[in-house]
Amino acid sequence: MSGNSLQSKIASARGGVMLFSITPPKRANSPERVKEIAEITVGRLADLDLDGLILYDIEDESDRNSDKRPFPYLPTLDPASFHTDHLGDWDKPTIIYRCVGKYAENDLRTWLAGSSPDILTVFVGSSSGTKPVQTSLRRAQQLHHEVSPALPLGAVVIGERHARHGDEHLRMLTKQERGCTFFISQVIYDLNETKNLVSDYFYACKDADITPRPLIFTLSLCGSPKTLEFLDWLGVEVPPWLATELRESDDPLETSRRECLAIARDLKSYCERLGMPYGFNVESVSIRKAEIEASTELAREIAALLRA
Repeated sequence: MSGNSLQSKIASARGGVMLFSITPPKRANSPERVKEIAEITVGRLADLDLDGLILYDIEDESDRNSDKRPFPYLPTLDPASFHTDHLGDWDKPTIIYRCVGKYAENDLRTWLAGSSPDILTVFVGSSSGTKPVQTSLRRAQQLHHEVSPALPLGAVVIGERHARHGDEHLRMLTKQERGCTFFISQVIYDLNETKNLVSDYFYACKDADITPRPLIFTLSLCGSPKTLEFLDWLGVEVPPWLATELRESDDPLETSRRECLAIARDLKSYCERLGMPYGFNVESVSIRKAEIEASTELAREIAALLRA
């Protein structure tokens, strides 16, 4: 493991992490189509200055929001299987998300025991308190400690939850105590609530005399009014002025690109001033070619900003 690897950056809490995230192909795709998607994906990312790839684990979240989902929920391939079976040409680390509630404890145990050195993971809890689960987030964290404590474990951070309840930084400290060594945010469009969370977490760590762990900020382009609706359905807070600008824009992709870059510059400056380890993740979950290509270019621009 080199000193500049993703695992080393996280282990030493240095930050400077650059990631790109995708969802695995839909289960309904033919094996030939899945293979083609994997090859195109690896080719597209090969010349980006990335530290790693994120593979999301998707589940139906209709229990969390009773409003009609703007885009239909379609089951995707298991991210671990997609990585093992189709991403052999990807030669950098991969962070595999696990929505732990949908997995039996023995299945999680088996996967943890067999994970390879190029894998990291993020455990995601239930989308609502009423949803039946096979394994709780707390139990999954215990399994990680019992079975594979050396496997880098991350957690999700939600700025909107902090804005509502003011305790997301305390959740982060609890997850840190339970073995989490890095955090990845939900998609960010509200800069102020993100900075509030960073500040509260950083100074809580300082007061407790513990090292803050890297916080990786997720940025995602919004290419259409329907995508904006979906962000709202997911609970992502888009400031009203920006939502209006995106709806009225002749080119929402360019408008959101400009805003994502502005957010990245501001967070870079703020975290470096604090001494807070940070990184960026560019999310690409659209199936539209224009949005996929624009996300790739955004990752290129943010990586250049991060390395500057």
